[in-house]
Amino acid sequence: MKTIGLIGGMSWESTAEYYRLLNELTRQRLGGLHSAKCVLYSVDFAEIERLQAEARWDEAGDILAEAAKALEAAGAELLLLCTNTMHKVADRVGSAVGVPLLHLADTTAEAVRDQGVHRVGLLGTAFTMEQDFYRGRLASHGLDVLVPKAAGRETVHRVIYEELCLGVVKEESRDAYRAVIDELVAAGAEGIVLGCTEIELLIRPQDSPVPVFPTTRLHAEAAVSRALTAP
Repeated sequence: MKTIGLIGGMSWESTAEYYRLLNELTRQRLGGLHSAKCVLYSVDFAEIERLQAEARWDEAGDILAEAAKALEAAGAELLLLCTNTMHKVADRVGSAVGVPLLHLADTTAEAVRDQGVHRVGLLGTAFTMEQDFYRGRLASHGLDVLVPKAAGRETVHRVIYEELCLGVVKEESRDAYRAVIDELVAAGAEGIVLGCTEIELLIRPQDSPVPVFPTTRLHAEAAVSRALTAP
C-alpha cells in the first residue's frame, strides 16, 4: 500500500474524519488488522482562516505547499488536501512536490457522474460556493452547478465556521440546511454536493430528497483505491 499524506487541520474536526475513514476503508478492503499507511501534517487553522478572510491566498498556499513538501520528505506517495475551500490553491500545492495530489473536486465529480447525475446543488463555505475555483472544476466534468441564494449561502457559511469547525452540531442548523437543500432541489438539483469537509458532521443521506455526495468520504475512498493500486 502506498503511503497517503494528509494536509489537515482545516478544521481538525474533519481531518479526524479523514483519518477514521482511511483506516476503516483499508480494513474493509484488506481485512484483518490492516490499516492505512499515512502521514499527517496538521496546520493551525486560525492562521489559515485569517489569510482566507484577508484574501491572502498566495500566502496560505505557500504554507500548505511547505506542508506538502514535509509530507513528501516523510515518505508520502500520494497527497490529500483535506479541505474543499483550500483547493483554491491546489495547483500551488501540487506543483511544490513530485508526488500526485488527488484533487477533491475531481473525485467528487466522478462519483456524481457515476450515479447519472448532471445537475447538482453545492453547499460549502462562501468561498467555495461563490468563487469559480471549485464550481468551475466541477463544471469542467460536464456538471451543471447550482448554489443557494444569498441568505442560504450566509447560513451555510456561518454554520461551518461558527459551529461545525468547533465540533458543534445543532439540530436547528440541520433544519436550516434541509431548507436550503429543498430550495436547491426545487431549482432543479438532482443531487447535493457536501462541498465542505465538515458538512458531513451535520447532513446525512436522509436529510435530502435527492442523493448527497459526501466529499470527505469520496476523497478517502478514491485515495484508498489509488494507494492499493500497483504503480
